[in-house]
Amino acid sequence: MATALLFCPKPTSFPPTIKCPNRTHLNRQLHRSIPKVPFSSSYGNYSSTPPEAQCPVPLDQQPINEYQALSTSSPFSWASGDFVEYCSRLFATGASFALFVGLPVSWYGSVGVEWAPLQRVLGALSSGLFVVTLAVVRMYLGWAYVGNRLLSATVECNSSDEETGWYDGQMWVKTAEVLARDRLLGSFSVKPVLSRLKNTLVGLGLSLFTCIILLINTQSTHKDTYITAGEAGGRAVPGVYNDESARSFEPEAFCGEPGLP
Repeated sequence: MATALLFCPKPTSFPPTIKCPNRTHLNRQLHRSIPKVPFSSSYGNYSSTPPEAQCPVPLDQQPINEYQALSTSSPFSWASGDFVEYCSRLFATGASFALFVGLPVSWYGSVGVEWAPLQRVLGALSSGLFVVTLAVVRMYLGWAYVGNRLLSATVECNSSDEETGWYDGQMWVKTAEVLARDRLLGSFSVKPVLSRLKNTLVGLGLSLFTCIILLINTQSTHKDTYITAGEAGGRAVPGVYNDESARSFEPEAFCGEPGLP
């Protein structure tokens, strides 16, 4: 019995297994615990920011907040989005105006009463291009204003604000940190948008000019189809009045007037 107990192996006890947490679960908990700083927030809203980086200008007039508001508003956000979506929205705007406004006016209005069908279509197309050009010009002016505010070394207050104590015309010189941030944003976010809008304006201008030239040429060609009274041998031509052709048909009406044969 003692020998059996001596050679009997003692049961070994293993420590309890520790289940390692999933790495993805840890990353999610880590991201949940880190507060996200909004992009449009100003430096003055956080106590950890050094005093020299605080901007006393009202929040809605700070260049970075103006950029954020412009990039999320319509139609300014079209220019900063996807290129295909940007072109499709401009095309939809121009086509809708040309189809529902320009074409009825040129077809049934007093403008295109004597126009041929091709001239009426060109007139509607020109109206759609003109409206799209106005929209792109408006977008360009808005982005150029925000870009100049971001790249400038000073910030000018545009309206009075009693809470901050700033009034219209006051200037605030940006700190080095704020200036570097704003110029980085203006160079890599605003300038590409302005370049896209410039190229769009060039293309729209050429298209509008081409439509106007075609409209003028078709109108002159339509007028040339009428034969003058002299070329027709003194006969009347529909749509054209001439004294000589009138005398040839009713000479009694011109009795006593000079120029009778």
